[in-house]
Amino acid sequence: MRVTVDGDRCQGHQMCGIAAPQVFGADDYGNSVVLITGDIPVELEAKVRRAEGNCPERAIHIHE
Repeated sequence: MRVTVDGDRCQGHQMCGIAAPQVFGADDYGNSVVLITGDIPVELEAKVRRAEGNCPERAIHIHE
């Protein structure tokens, strides 16, 4: 699994950072960024799915 954040949609609510702080951080404007380059470790996949489901802007995209 890989994950991306659509920077045009993200409004900086940081719900993803709350759900998966090991995977999501913030840029200088408070918008979400993915901290992991490449595949998400298996043990963090459930947290990433929770983050995707909790994003009010639907800016998180999972790529299987």
